[in-house]
Amino acid sequence: MLILGIIFAIDHLLVPKFRIMKPEEVEKLLKQLKITKKQLPKISKTDAMLKGSGAKIGDVIEIERVEENGVKYPYYRVVTK
Repeated sequence: MLILGIIFAIDHLLVPKFRIMKPEEVEKLLKQLKITKKQLPKISKTDAMLKGSGAKIGDVIEIERVEENGVKYPYYRVVTK
């Protein structure tokens, strides 16, 4: 994404695909994993990956990881300060 000459990290080749999860999806995920939001790994709101994404503190991000053999799997992080 290019806005006023600024290139956001979300368009970089090495940044994995990610999305901000909806509250109902987060609730379902936490029940499925039998954990609380506080137990999820953290990601800083100022992380380069999140610039321009609109992520807010408390949002849960689903990140698509791809192994060397091409297998994709989700990874989750909660946005913090």
